[in-house]
Formats: sequence, C-alpha cells, structure tokens
Amino acid sequence: MSQKNVVVVGAGVAGLTTALLLSKDARYKIVVAAKHMPGDYDIEYASPWAGANYMPQVSPRTHVSVRGTEAAQWDKNTWAPLEDLARDHPEAGVHFQECQILSRAKDKGSATASWFAELLSPSPWFKDVVPNFEVIPKESLPSGIDSATSFTSVCINTAIYLPWLVSQCLKNGVKFRRAVFKHISEAGSSSVHPAGKVDLVVNCTGLGSSKLGGVEDKNVVPARGQIVVVRNDAGKMLDVSGTDDGDDEACYVMTRAAGGGTILGGSYQKGNWESQVDPSLAVRIMKRAVGICPALTGGKGIEHLDIVRHGVGLRPVREGGTRIEKEKIEGVWVVHNYGAGGAGYQSSYGCAQAAVKLVEQALEAKSRL
Repeated sequence: MSQKNVVVVGAGVAGLTTALLLSKDARYKIVVAAKHMPGDYDIEYASPWAGANYMPQVSPRTHVSVRGTEAAQWDKNTWAPLEDLARDHPEAGVHFQECQILSRAKDKGSATASWFAELLSPSPWFKDVVPNFEVIPKESLPSGIDSATSFTSVCINTAIYLPWLVSQCLKNGVKFRRAVFKHISEAGSSSVHPAGKVDLVVNCTGLGSSKLGGVEDKNVVPARGQIVVVRNDAGKMLDVSGTDDGDDEACYVMTRAAGGGTILGGSYQKGNWESQVDPSLAVRIMKRAVGICPALTGGKGIEHLDIVRHGVGLRPVREGGTRIEKEKIEGVWVVHNYGAGGAGYQSSYGCAQAAVKLVEQALEAKSRL
C-alpha cells in the first residue's frame, strides 16, 4: 500500500489515541482536524472533564458493539498501555492508585448500579487483568456498605495526558488544525490535508456525531457528569454503587497524577445537555465524598474542602455501545470511533486498535480498485 492521507476528526482521547497509533505506521500522513483541542474547556469537548481512570463497567455477556466485538475486550486491550505509561512514562500524567468499589444492596436496579454493573461484581472479568484484585472482608467495611472489592487502578491527569498525546503525535509527524465541519464528507476535501487529497476520514467526534451531517446518529446522547476538583488528597480511589440523593447521582473520588487535584463526583444524567454547574448538586457531591472518604478533610465537614473548580462534562453515550465501523459516505471512506460514554479513557487503546484495523481494511480495498 502506497502512502495514504488520513484525516482524523476530533481531538478528544479517542481521536488523539487513534491518530497516535496510526502515526506509528509510516504509510500514513495524518492530519487531526478538530473544533476543540487540548487546553480548551468547553461543554462540547468531553475529554478534559473526565476523572479519568480505569474502572471497567461493561460485561462481555451483556454489552456487545454493533460489529459484534465484545466491548470488554477494548477495555482489556487498554490496560497494558496505561500500565506501561504509569510505570515507565511519568511525563504522561498517569499514576497507579488503589481503588475500592463499595456496594450497597439497596442500590440494585438503580441507574448508577446498572451503569456500574460489572464493576460491582464480586468476580468481574477484569479481576485477572488488573493487579491486586481482592474481595474486602465484610468486617472491614464501613457502615452501610454490604460488599466491596479492591484492585490497583490508574488515575489520569487529563490536563497533562491530552497534551502528551498531542506531543507524541507531533513527534511522529501528525499535523493539527482547527476546523469545523457541518458534514463528515467535508473532512475529505482536498483543502483539509496538506497533500491536497484525502484517502480516508476517521470520525472521532463523540457527542458531535449526533448532529454531524452524514452521521447524525440519534443513538448518541449525553450523560451529564458534574464534578468538584479539590486540593485535598483522598489517598485512594473510591466508587460507590449509588446514593440516597437520586437515581442518576453517583459518588466517586479519585486523585489525579502530578498535582492534578482530587475529583469528587458526580452524576450520570442521561439526556441532560445543561452546561452550567448545579450548586445544590455540588453540595451533595461534596457531602457524599466527605462521608465516604473522611481522609479528605480529616473527618471534618465540606467547609474544609479546598476547591479548585467545579466542572460539567457530557459523556458521549451511544445506545448499543461504542461505534467502531467503516462505511462510505458520499464517496469518502469513513471509519467511526465514537460513543464510548464514560469509558473513553479506559477503552481508548482497544478502540483505537480496532479502528486502525478498519482503516487498513478500507485502504487496502480502495487500493485494489
């Protein structure tokens, strides 16, 4: 296959990881074209707001992608690259952190417990993937918690990691440009790529895929997440199966690598596009976090939290799972990689690997014509 010109649309974790993996093959000349780039904070741009961490939620038995590939496999294929970054590449802003998953029997059937279904299992598929997985003895559990597991996870400082992905892409010759497309076929026009022609487009527009011409995937909906970033150190990562404050509210705590602060969350409000912080939800988030993790304030109240900022992000959830498919749209080969919802980081390498395979297939088919 001769050298091919590829445009990746979207510079979130999906687009940047896909561009990075493609850029390792000298046969591709890549441009990342996006409305938003690392450093931007916008409600349309989900990746900077993420925690982000590795907490597999999907079950290989129940969540199958459109192409029939188990979504759990994408999470599985992502662990080794993230583990490598945490161990050997501190400049990427990824570090190891003990993670405890706390389960309350009364949450069964709630939106949050359903979202976290596999994560809450006493014997999840990923127990043989992550280090140090164990069931926590019942006598060690805090009041109100019925069961719990722990394992070594990673927490990602997105403010470092996203620019690191850009830097790795730049090192491999990837070009970056700001662009807004009304239709996905516009990304295939000769003016987008410095080579003057485009052989294939990769669509990593996340929530934007719901409105982007030529795609307009109505299965893509936002799942609104609200967080509080504080300077207090939690010392570990915690996630609870649910809350007493509403079916679509959540309780989780994680400390980002390299001084990135501690994330207190959250919510999982499907269909909610609201970009502004809800002050009353912020108070509930902080109260829940301090209640489950007294180490944050030394056992004191939320007034002892040192707040960096409040944030709102919209997870790009796709009913039916992440879309990794190839198709021809108005004569342009397009490979889709979007809709990972809250699993964008923890499935990023697995999804990108699957997308790269489809790029190869589409371009080989094209070269045979």
